[in-house]
Amino acid sequence: MSIILGIDPGSRITGYGVVQQKGSKCIYIASGCIRTKGDTLAPKLDMIFNGISEIIKQYQPTEFGIEQVFMAKNPDSALKLGQARGAAIVAATQADLYVCEYSARQIKQAVSGSGGATKEQVQQMVMQILNLSGRPQADAADGLAVAICHAHTAQTIVAMSGKVSKTVRGRFR
Repeated sequence: MSIILGIDPGSRITGYGVVQQKGSKCIYIASGCIRTKGDTLAPKLDMIFNGISEIIKQYQPTEFGIEQVFMAKNPDSALKLGQARGAAIVAATQADLYVCEYSARQIKQAVSGSGGATKEQVQQMVMQILNLSGRPQADAADGLAVAICHAHTAQTIVAMSGKVSKTVRGRFR
């Protein structure tokens, strides 16, 4: 039984999702967004770091997944996204969590069965997988999708290795 924190990083809105993995099922625990304010990047990164640190304290995840940077049309946006990811990753490593990274295509594939799924399709599948009655906010749904992707990926790795799933500080043993 693992508690997984999934992060969809962003310099303005960072989505998060927390799920509990019981066997092959994912059970919804929490989701939401960290919304940053201001015009300069440093305070935003501080808000992301502190927000994720608080989420980690509150939900005590044993595993951590985050979306990788994709190359946007605007290099400045990609750099800011990378820095937001860095703040989130530092929060995880400060809590002694092992960080697993997934591409957007891997996340969409794990959740919807198609690496080219739309945001709406991902939201719909997150609702179905977690048996949610309402549609989560887009960034929160993406955070949940990262957590689901991590759960499915970890389960596949364990199945392929033929070993029982046991993690210590987020690492398979």
